[in-house]
Amino acid sequence: MEKFDRKKHWETIYNSKDTQKVNWFQPMPKTSLDIINELNIPLTAKIIDIGGGDSLLVDHLLQHGYEDVTVLDISERSLENAKKRLGQQAKKVTWIVADIAEFVPTAQYDFWHDRAAFHFLTNTKEIEAYVLTVKNSLASDGFMVIGTFSKQGPTKCSGIEIAQYSESTMTAIFTKNFSKIKCLTVDHETPSGTLQNFIFCCFKKLLMPR
Repeated sequence: MEKFDRKKHWETIYNSKDTQKVNWFQPMPKTSLDIINELNIPLTAKIIDIGGGDSLLVDHLLQHGYEDVTVLDISERSLENAKKRLGQQAKKVTWIVADIAEFVPTAQYDFWHDRAAFHFLTNTKEIEAYVLTVKNSLASDGFMVIGTFSKQGPTKCSGIEIAQYSESTMTAIFTKNFSKIKCLTVDHETPSGTLQNFIFCCFKKLLMPR
């Protein structure tokens, strides 16, 4: 059986579809922005958006005055779309083309954001690699926010099987190196009007692993 080519799949999606009509599109990433505001993330914080692709989160962060934003995505085309949309503003952003399961950071971040990338990692080795990557690349007083499909959400996205999470299963994965601040469930309305239930969990890195 031929191995699934994750990068090829996402390049095909972004080359063939209007990203303002795909299910994950959000004109306003309210939940993420609300959490950033609640945590009082400073404008000088080093922020990375995992799987940010053509998301509008980077637009809103720049509008709010954030000075050090990195967007990572497996699809080069998705990042090119975002750069084109932002125009001259794109020069203020660091863009990284990488599969998060294989990403080796060269910087430390103060805030790690991931909406709907983590749940595509469905085997133990990739999940363990993700946990190790965020542990090693997040600053000692850093925060992490991860949004995934909940147990009441879809079981697939873009034709790919995903891993659903609850507050307890999400917390269990990160509990050794992170302290949970809160989790909340939200309904995302897709451009076609369908509701998808997400769980967002916010964590703070522990100074000493448990």
